Amino acid sequence: MTQANANDRRLTLALDALETLKGEDVKTLDVTELTTITDYMVICTGRSGRHVIRLGEELIKSAKEAGLQPGVEGLKGGEWALIDLGGVVVHIMQPVTRAHYQLEKLWDISAQPEQIQAD
Repeated sequence: MTQANANDRRLTLALDALETLKGEDVKTLDVTELTTITDYMVICTGRSGRHVIRLGEELIKSAKEAGLQPGVEGLKGGEWALIDLGGVVVHIMQPVTRAHYQLEKLWDISAQPEQIQAD
């Protein structure tokens, strides 16, 4: 299996896990042309700290059942959890945190102003 196919499977796993517990406003960003750290970023909103934690726990459980060893940061705090599936990085945030950091804008290359090139 190619790395691209493996990452597509990880992306599907992540989206399915988030859907199971009703993650809100789920966005998938293909960042393969922007960074070497991952191919996909998934951004999801949890309604509360407890919802963020449960979404993260569900994703971790699904990943482990699939034989993955996810990297996890911030889950216990319930404000912003980052789960790294290797090729797919999932951010689960409370609404205020998501609005403040605006990760979609950070990684959306089409929204970036054009750079002026000197002659």
